[in-house]
Amino acid sequence: MYTIRRFRNTALGLLCSCAFFTLPAASQEFPVAARTLKNGMKVLVQTDHSIPNIALYVFYRVGSRNEGPGTTGISHFFEHMMFNGAKKYGPGELDKAMEANGGSNNAYTTKDVTVYQDWFPRSALPLIYDIEADRIRDLNFDPVKIKSEREVVASERRLSVDDENGGILDEQLWANAVIAHPYHWPVVGWMSDIEHWTMEQLKHHFEMGYSPNNATMVVVGDASPEEIFQLCEKFIEPIPTHAPPPPVTTVEPEQLGERRLLVRKQAQLPLLMLAYRLPQTNSPDFYALNILRTVLFQGESSRMYQRLVDKDQIALDVSAFTEPAFDPTIIEVLAQPKQGVDPRACEKAIYEEFERAKTGEISDTELEKAKNIRLVEFYRQMRTINGRANTIGTYEVFFGDYKRLFDAAKNYSAVAKADVQRVAKTYFGVNSRTVATLIPENTEEKAKP
Repeated sequence: MYTIRRFRNTALGLLCSCAFFTLPAASQEFPVAARTLKNGMKVLVQTDHSIPNIALYVFYRVGSRNEGPGTTGISHFFEHMMFNGAKKYGPGELDKAMEANGGSNNAYTTKDVTVYQDWFPRSALPLIYDIEADRIRDLNFDPVKIKSEREVVASERRLSVDDENGGILDEQLWANAVIAHPYHWPVVGWMSDIEHWTMEQLKHHFEMGYSPNNATMVVVGDASPEEIFQLCEKFIEPIPTHAPPPPVTTVEPEQLGERRLLVRKQAQLPLLMLAYRLPQTNSPDFYALNILRTVLFQGESSRMYQRLVDKDQIALDVSAFTEPAFDPTIIEVLAQPKQGVDPRACEKAIYEEFERAKTGEISDTELEKAKNIRLVEFYRQMRTINGRANTIGTYEVFFGDYKRLFDAAKNYSAVAKADVQRVAKTYFGVNSRTVATLIPENTEEKAKP
């Protein structure tokens, strides 16, 4: 979501889009045809003839997790570059060709993946596959275009991080909460790296990240599996493969105590962010954790909102966010204190609500409501071919098999009040907590280090 050229979700943007990460409390099975091409790309097709349109997603398993010192931000850079021309469709021609045929496109980068999205009428199917094959196989590495896009990304960083209070505090939170694992790196990259990527680094990262055997394609809409597989065999299968990104073997060491950081910056209001360490997305605790997050943070009737905003009236808003992750990650809690309120008052209230969740079971009503919320959000996503493509791909990539979305109903049904209490005790202790506070530098307010 932080880009100038087009609306693309990235790590910061996804903090505002919880629906991408919610999973169903119940689901009905629908047919999905699967095939792995000779070059290693897996293709999933779900036919829906209700409208003559198609949503095509390509999930590349490459993000800031696959970067390091000197190359941070390079995955996000290629999110931009993939729209800037290749051998057949030169600069500007990709968008023109797609729009002329009634289509549109987008993309987003996270710490784990880079995802490209195409939406178009079925009549444009051959064109879209020609475009995708062209930019995967023959992306333009023109130095002039690289220089131009590098400046765009640098400007994006200034607008979305350096000059944005929430962006800079979020970046500092991750950098302190994760010290060894590459989730430490910001998706947009450090400015000094953005300014100094070499041509060799760019070409190497593109080859490993955008190799067909490092990708999953999901197609949902008005097309049969046979049609899609034939197009894939013609356009995608001849593309050669390269070695994918090497495995990430770094394991984040155990956190042995609370970490705190303070940012002083020109601002109208202070800002509070907390991070707690969570397991990877395919953990057995995922479902209970999602229920706990819903009870505590989802909507104006949630416990945290009722406490901080309605009862104590010390915050304008409070929320919690996480995103799909291959490895153990964090959940972020964000509170916006009211004018004149010490952020520590919000901290205290948040900790007290977490303690309530640890020491007392949630009610039957809260449990049922949380499960219903998950179900409603799922069906809202599954109503559209776009939401279905994103959901199928997310399960395939982060859970290891799209079929696991059909198990969500029984997994949520199995969550008991004791499970919710257990995960609250397990993951929301002081020793796994990182606290980030932004204090307006134009005030006399002080905060403890």
